[in-house]
Amino acid sequence: MPSIPGSTSETVLGADATFKGELSYEGAMRIEGRFEGKITSKGKLVVGKSAHVAGELSVAHAGVEGQFKGNVVASERVELSGSAQLTGDIRSPRLVVAEGATLVGNVIISPDALKGGDTRGAAEREQILAHAGTAPVRR
Repeated sequence: MPSIPGSTSETVLGADATFKGELSYEGAMRIEGRFEGKITSKGKLVVGKSAHVAGELSVAHAGVEGQFKGNVVASERVELSGSAQLTGDIRSPRLVVAEGATLVGNVIISPDALKGGDTRGAAEREQILAHAGTAPVRR
């Protein structure tokens, strides 16, 4: 299994492992198995191709190659490979999406993405739509 570039240590949740709960770590982690819960780290996380992850994620750098359902907050960047299937919201200063990736959810990508509360995204979206000449649909 390849290591995560730029990291000094790597924790791996193998393909045959299942974990439910809250997880925090330093450095880098790769998940190849099943995880359900909350992950918090100032480091990197890779959701491998064979992984099925559901929950809340708050890390510096998130890479998704497999299936992820939930919300991602990344202080540096989020990368979705061509095999990624992400259902949920993303907030980060940077986002890289490879051709073939599936992304269903709301995305806030800006240098200020992590500032403010949850209502910030809706206000920004309406402002962008107003400038684009497209009025939001109200029900």
